[in-house]
Amino acid sequence: MKPILQQPIFQQAASLTHGLTGRLIQVMRHQDPRIVGGVGAAAALAAGGLWFYVTARRPSAEQIERRRREQLTLTGRITDGVILDARTLSNEDSISPTPEVLVYSYSLGGLTYHCAQDVSNLPDQVLGFRIDQPVQVRYDPRNPGNSILVSETWSGLWLRREEAGRDPGQRRSHSAVGG
Repeated sequence: MKPILQQPIFQQAASLTHGLTGRLIQVMRHQDPRIVGGVGAAAALAAGGLWFYVTARRPSAEQIERRRREQLTLTGRITDGVILDARTLSNEDSISPTPEVLVYSYSLGGLTYHCAQDVSNLPDQVLGFRIDQPVQVRYDPRNPGNSILVSETWSGLWLRREEAGRDPGQRRSHSAVGG
């Protein structure tokens, strides 16, 4: 068997490309240099505009995460889980009443999933949590590892009665061991 580039179809494509390129060079030699420069500048401008359009419309990581939470809030199934730990984004223990990361666990079909959710953008949703607290977890049934504890419009945290009625702006102490 011939190498792929020596097969007839590729040889024809190469000769066609070479023929078009050669013809384009012959036409450009007989044109005014200002026209050639204008065509080149227009092509460069079009390529730059296309690149800007593609990269400017790319969503940020925060937008992608927000869309993921919204999708799970709308279509995710709910199961029971438990909060295992509260951490900072730099992976240190958190004793704050509003941690940056909640580590939790839940079981589905005999498998136990250990997950973490960055909740630093949702401080009002996690106010009143405690370690070893039973929670509800929303998960994607097609990808059970894709899950959340809280979103902008839903919370799986079971807040204590005295915490649920408390003004979110009011300060209080919090223990990482329990309530």
